[in-house]
Amino acid sequence: MLGKVVVTEGALASLLALAAHEVPGVVGMAPAGLKDQVVRILGRQEASEGVVVRQDPAAPGRYQVDLYVVVALGVRIPTVAESLGERLTFVARKLAGVELSRIRVHVVGVGRG
Repeated sequence: MLGKVVVTEGALASLLALAAHEVPGVVGMAPAGLKDQVVRILGRQEASEGVVVRQDPAAPGRYQVDLYVVVALGVRIPTVAESLGERLTFVARKLAGVELSRIRVHVVGVGRG
């Protein structure tokens, strides 16, 4: 290989959001902050909605992830959160070539899925 591949935090956030949608029990993503809320109000939705990715200051080259999800009514939330952690860790490592040091799952709502 002649160069170095760099995956941006935005690209990683989009990849992780798409992977989160594949986990059984996840109905959707929730706005993670003011920017996501404004984008939703304007009628647009970004692939990375509900995911905040930042480099881990204590572990160079690794990332911390905050995930804001809506889960299906009747699911066991701890089981969904554990599945999300496993899926995101796998996707980050295998598809983006990066390691996640921390994943925080914020269940911000329950809906019918």
